[in-house]
Amino acid sequence: MTTADSVLDADQIARARLLLVTPAVKESMWPVLCAAAFAASTALMLATAMILAPPVITQHVVQGERQ
Repeated sequence: MTTADSVLDADQIARARLLLVTPAVKESMWPVLCAAAFAASTALMLATAMILAPPVITQHVVQGERQ
């Protein structure tokens, strides 16, 4: 069978081959890593502040009711 007798469209076959050959664009991981590092450092800073912060109530509630 010659190419003229083919049922397949030559232009569509050429387009499909071009799409298969063209490499996909790789996305950079740096923005994702920076966002994750920022979230982790923010969480650590908040946890440190919660641990080191002085308590809001300085006297016990039960002792305040007795007086």
